Amino acid sequence: MVSQSRTISSGSHRSAHASRHAGAPSNGPAQRRRSGARHGSHRAGGSRGTRRPNNRKKRSILKRVLIAIGILFAAGIVTGIGAFAYLYITTEIPQADKIALSQKTTVYYADGTTEIGSFAEQNREIISCTDLPDYVGKAIVASEDRTFYTNKGIDLKGIARALVNNITTGSRQGGSTITQQYAERYYLGETTSYLGKAHEAILALKLAQAQDKNEILCNYMNTIYLGRGAYGIQAAAQAYFNKDAKDLTLQQAAMIAGIIPSPSSWDPAVNSAMATQRMKRVLNIMQEDGYITAAEHKKAATLPDTIEYSPSNVFSGYNGYLLTTVENELINSGTFTKDDIETGGYKIVTTLDKDMQSEIQTVGDTRPDGMPSSIQVGGIAVDPRDGTVKAMYAGSDYLTNQYNNATQANFQPGSTMKPFALLGAAQEGVNFNTLFNGNSHQHFAGVENDVSNALELNWGYINLYQATANSVNTVFMDVNEHLTPQRTAKIAHEAGIESDIDETSPYNVLGINASTVWDLAQGHSTIAANGVKNTLHVVSNVTDYKGTEVYKVTAANERVFDANDCALVQKAMQGTTVNGTATGVAATLGRAVAGKSGTANDETAASFVGYVPQLLNVWAIWNPDENGSPQVVPEFSGYGVSSTGYPAHLFTEFMSQALANSEVIAFPTATDDGKIGGPDGTWGLGSGYASGSGTSGNSGNSNNSGSSGNSGSNGNQSDQQTESDKQNQEDTSGDGQSSGGSGSGSGSGSGSNGSGNGSGSGNGSGSGSGSGGSDSDNGSGSGNGSDSGGSSDTGGGASGGTSGNVN
Repeated sequence: MVSQSRTISSGSHRSAHASRHAGAPSNGPAQRRRSGARHGSHRAGGSRGTRRPNNRKKRSILKRVLIAIGILFAAGIVTGIGAFAYLYITTEIPQADKIALSQKTTVYYADGTTEIGSFAEQNREIISCTDLPDYVGKAIVASEDRTFYTNKGIDLKGIARALVNNITTGSRQGGSTITQQYAERYYLGETTSYLGKAHEAILALKLAQAQDKNEILCNYMNTIYLGRGAYGIQAAAQAYFNKDAKDLTLQQAAMIAGIIPSPSSWDPAVNSAMATQRMKRVLNIMQEDGYITAAEHKKAATLPDTIEYSPSNVFSGYNGYLLTTVENELINSGTFTKDDIETGGYKIVTTLDKDMQSEIQTVGDTRPDGMPSSIQVGGIAVDPRDGTVKAMYAGSDYLTNQYNNATQANFQPGSTMKPFALLGAAQEGVNFNTLFNGNSHQHFAGVENDVSNALELNWGYINLYQATANSVNTVFMDVNEHLTPQRTAKIAHEAGIESDIDETSPYNVLGINASTVWDLAQGHSTIAANGVKNTLHVVSNVTDYKGTEVYKVTAANERVFDANDCALVQKAMQGTTVNGTATGVAATLGRAVAGKSGTANDETAASFVGYVPQLLNVWAIWNPDENGSPQVVPEFSGYGVSSTGYPAHLFTEFMSQALANSEVIAFPTATDDGKIGGPDGTWGLGSGYASGSGTSGNSGNSNNSGSSGNSGSNGNQSDQQTESDKQNQEDTSGDGQSSGGSGSGSGSGSGSNGSGNGSGSGNGSGSGSGSGGSDSDNGSGSGNGSDSGGSSDTGGGASGGTSGNVN
């Protein structure tokens, strides 16, 4: 290295001397400075001779790096092309993404046209584009992809532009062709990754080859989000203009198409200036591309008016209760899943009557002054002939309280369970004129404490008609003892009651087990339909988006009870609304009405079930505390806890409206072929004791002595007599033959609705009378003794009849 350095240095000096000898001007100090610099460099070891090899080395390294980069770049291109080719070969057009096909399911009232609400993951209604005006599709093409009809599914310039944007800004921007957007929304779901975009582009190429342009455009129009919660052109037409897409005008179509890139921000209600600008852009392109004429452009140049948009929850108010009841019924049918309902685009027609629903809601929502806010109300109206639910009061606002007071809330139904035991007595062949001890403070087998009636009233010896009308506990405890609690529970379940009933408790006839409004309606509707059971339902039929019926409910018409047995129960229940615990209801409605009241044993709830042949209505009130535990229902606005009050009032209010101008249908005629005292003569007072009157009993007290007593009885006729009423009158006219007996007795009974007196002696004789109206009916019996009775009634007058020893 030293020798080499010297040689280079010597050469440097020779060069300097040669320059001077060539006549180059000498700069003196400057020249010396340059020379000194060179020598200084030499001393520092930085001569030109040492730099040249290093530069060549650097250039050699750079060259190799560039070659390597080039090779890698080329390899990347080859790999990319290979990967693209592989993806293209292996990519198949998949099944459409489920969410892209999801449609709004709409629920309607029974008329099939009035909408209740809808279920939707996305608010979409898929339509056939053949019904759309041509300019609707052309407006979207003008807005989103002018080359749509000529490109092969992708736009290379658009992809390059998006790639540059992604690199320079760090954002993610995809291709812009309609086919690419269609591929993303319809098949893949949203994606912003490079691999996802590559997949999207490949799929777009394949779609362009496999599908017709019109098919692609139609599917795109049914898929794209267009603002206001609307997916697809049909939902958008409804959201902006409250019309179907097939009825859109050119300017309306251009407005919707124009705001596609940012529908929420460019909604005319939010930014009318931008909406106008975008609409005009679409119209300009449509004219330039020959889709519309200049005249059409000019005519459509004004931004169209849109309807007011206020996002609302379809479950608000009482709609939420109706919708969830519909959904639950369909899911429980096993035909639909929740996902099916929310994405299937079905049309569900319910059994609900729009007017009745409005009426029941008004009645249930109206709260008298002083009614505690804690008191809950539930109600339902059904047609017992086919099980269709016509109206339901489940609460005032679903968004405030999702608990359905008609289908979910439990309360003690009280005496509304008694008709099931009464039906059992009819099945056993017990004549309803059999006398029972209706006094309070009686002891029954399996019961620790004595049983009493409401207000501890003593009703004396009364028949089953009277006991039903006045809801006499001790009589029905006696009936249940003969029938057995298991049998009473079985009958209730056969009628359709699904709630648990204690089959071992003698008290089950008094309604000690919790039930629901829906359950009571189901059970009583079977009796009201003369023993034919039809499962209650709110759905009538379901059709898919193509209009094909996929589900339909038909009446089962399952015979579970004898028709005449049920007619006897109906007859007894009619006394309730004439002069029983719901006195005056029949007179108010101007027709015969069967009814039964109920009060929870601890006065925490009250209920009423009533019906005419074509409509049954149930109401209940209960009073839970803040933890849901039952509390006593306090007196309010003149209504006590007694079931004679508020539930019957709700029934009358609703039925007055629901039955207005409706046909008066007579109850079926009942024939009581049962035996006094039952088939074995052990029911009630036994086979030797019968009432000579028919349908309902006193509301007062009676005192009795001896082997036979007497009771005042009430007729079951109203001013408007039906065939059923005439039958009731016939039943009040002395039903037995008196015969001798070994004992004698006398008694008297009186009440607010009538009075009756009678006596019996050795051979047995008796008479009775009652007054209360202009209509009269007399009958007589003969035997070893005699029996006579009379009845008269005008809208609830009293009738009297004797009781004596009867063979």
